Amino acid sequence: MRPSSLPDNARSIPASIDEPAHGRIPDREPVAVVDIGSNSVRLVIYEGNTRAPTVLFNEKVLSGLGRGLADTNRLDDKAVASAIAALTRFRALCDQSRVREIHPIATAAAREAVNGPEFVAAAERAIGCPITILSGADEARFAAEGVIAGFHAPNGITGDLGGGSLEIVDVADGKIGNGITMPLGGLRLQDLSGGDVSKARGIADSHVGGSGFGPIAIGRPFYAVGGTWRNLLKLHMEQTGYPIHVMHGYSVKPGEIAEFLAAVVKSDPEKLPGIAAISRSRRSLLAFGAVTLQAVIQHLKPSEIVLSAYGVREGYLHERLSAEEKAKDPLMEAARELSFLRSRSPRHNEELIDWSTRTFTALGIAESVNEQRLRKAACLLTDIAWRAHPDYRGTQAFSIVVNAAFPAIDHPGRAYLGLANYYRYEGNFDPVSLDRMNGVVDPRMLQLARLLAALFRVTYLLTAAMPGVLERLRWAQDPRGGFTLAVPKDLAGLLGERPEARLQAFAKVVERTLRLEVR
Repeated sequence: MRPSSLPDNARSIPASIDEPAHGRIPDREPVAVVDIGSNSVRLVIYEGNTRAPTVLFNEKVLSGLGRGLADTNRLDDKAVASAIAALTRFRALCDQSRVREIHPIATAAAREAVNGPEFVAAAERAIGCPITILSGADEARFAAEGVIAGFHAPNGITGDLGGGSLEIVDVADGKIGNGITMPLGGLRLQDLSGGDVSKARGIADSHVGGSGFGPIAIGRPFYAVGGTWRNLLKLHMEQTGYPIHVMHGYSVKPGEIAEFLAAVVKSDPEKLPGIAAISRSRRSLLAFGAVTLQAVIQHLKPSEIVLSAYGVREGYLHERLSAEEKAKDPLMEAARELSFLRSRSPRHNEELIDWSTRTFTALGIAESVNEQRLRKAACLLTDIAWRAHPDYRGTQAFSIVVNAAFPAIDHPGRAYLGLANYYRYEGNFDPVSLDRMNGVVDPRMLQLARLLAALFRVTYLLTAAMPGVLERLRWAQDPRGGFTLAVPKDLAGLLGERPEARLQAFAKVVERTLRLEVR
C-alpha cells in the first residue's frame, strides 16, 4: 500500500538512485582532480572531462603545507595531518560520486620539502592512487593550458600564484611558450620576508624584474591564476560595486587597480572595505598577493589584468582531451549543454542560429567575428527560462546567463547574452533595473542585444518554440521598399495580429521597413 503522503503522480518520478539524473548530461562519467598545493588541498569533481567541464563537487581545506617551509625545509606535522585527513575524506567523496578517474597532483611544498616523499607516500595511501608530483615547469605549463581552456584565443602572459611559487608563461595562438617559476607564492613570500610587506615587495621586484619577461609581456593581457589573486580581485569587485560577481574573465586596467593595491599593502586587512566577502583564512595573504601583482604591473607592464578561474587543474584535464575536442569552442559547448538541459527544444535553438544568420545577412546587419560567435551562443540560450513564471522569466534568464559558469567569454559578452535573453522575454528595451550593465557592455553590443531579442520575439510567435518552421521562412527584398518575410502557404495559419505587431517592433529596432506575407 502506498503511503498517503505521496501525491497521485509520484509513480511518474523515478525514485531509484540508479536512475539517470535529468539535470545531468547523459553518458558522462565523473572525473576528479585532487590538487595538493602549498596552501590548500582541494578536490574538484567534474561531470566529465569535456571542452567545457562542469563542476559537480568542490571542496578545499587550507592545510598550509608550505607554511614555514622556507625556514625549516620541512612540512609541518599539523599541516600534514590536516592534508591526510582531507585526502581520506576526498577519496570517500569520489567513491560516493562514482568518479571514474582520480588525478591527484602535488606542487611546490610536496616537491621541495625534505619530508616530502614521506608525506606523498601517506597521501597516496589516503587517496588510494599514485600522486603526480609537478615540477615548476609542469605547473607553468598546466596553468597556461588552463588559460587556453578557459579563454577564447588568449594571447598574453599567464601568472599562477600558489602558496609556494609563482609561475609565469607566455601563451599565444593556442600555444604555450617559455615559462619560469619563482619563489613568490603567498606563504613562501611571507616566510622569506619575515612578514614584512615592504621587504616582500623588494623580493617580488627582484624576481619579476629579473624574469626576462618584460620585453614580451608589455602591452599584453596578464592572466592571473590562483586563490590569492582571485580573492584580491574579488575584494576589488566589492569595493567598486561591480555588477557581475563571476570572477572568471573579470578584467581591470593597471591604472584602475593601483590605488586599491596600495591600500591593501598598507592597511590592516580586517579594516579594508568589503573584507567580509573574503574568507578569514585568506585575508593574511592578500597583502603579499598585492605586492606581487604590483611587481607584475611595474615590470611586465600588461595592458590589463584578467582573472582566470581556470588553472592547473583544468589545464591538466584539458591536455588529456583529443585534438578534436580541444578544437571545439567552449562557450558554444557550454551553451549547448544548458540548452539541452533547460530548453523546450534544443533543435529549435540550433535552427535559430541559421535563422538569425540569414536574417542579419538579408537585412545588411554587419557583425564582427566575435559578435557572430556571441549571437550564436545567445540563440542556444534564449529559451532556458520558459518554466519560470511569466512575470519573472526575463530577470531569471538574465541572472542565469550572466552568472553561469561559462568559459571563453568576457564580462561584456556575459552582459550581452544576459540582456538579449532579458529583452527577449520582457520586450522593454529600457532596462531600468539593469542599468548598471551599461558600465559593462558598450552601446553597440547593447543595440545588438536589443536587435536580436526583437527578432526572437517575432520568431517565437511563429514557431511556438518548436522546430521545423524557421528553415522554411525566407526574407525577400520588397519592390515597394524594405523587406518581406515570406511564409509558406501551408503555414499561413501561424500569422495573426501578434506576430505582425512583433514584426513591426523588430522593424523599429532594425530601422527597416518590414512586411509579413504568405507566399
